[in-house]
Amino acid sequence: MTSHDMKACIDECLTCYRTCLGMVSEHCLPAGGKHVEPEHVRLMLACAELCRTSAHMMLLGVAEHRQTCRACAEICEACAASCEAVGDMDTCVAECRRCAESCRAMAA
Repeated sequence: MTSHDMKACIDECLTCYRTCLGMVSEHCLPAGGKHVEPEHVRLMLACAELCRTSAHMMLLGVAEHRQTCRACAEICEACAASCEAVGDMDTCVAECRRCAESCRAMAA
């Protein structure tokens, strides 16, 4: 992986972090219903946090970023699936999938 690849992954992680937090607070909470079911909200918040952590680890430049990126890819996929199932969350689904792809590449 090049430094360009890492910068791109950091950017994806931070974008996914912002997207998940923004969707929870500005979309899910006002929408109510299945958008605020505890399992869905917890998954979105966990996804946001792991994205932030993965970006942080890459910014620190430690080799262990591969482990956080691997976990980040998994939780981003789970979050995308949850958002897709809830519906009306296309932005979050797309961003989680982009981040998962980038993190999978970084973890390899």
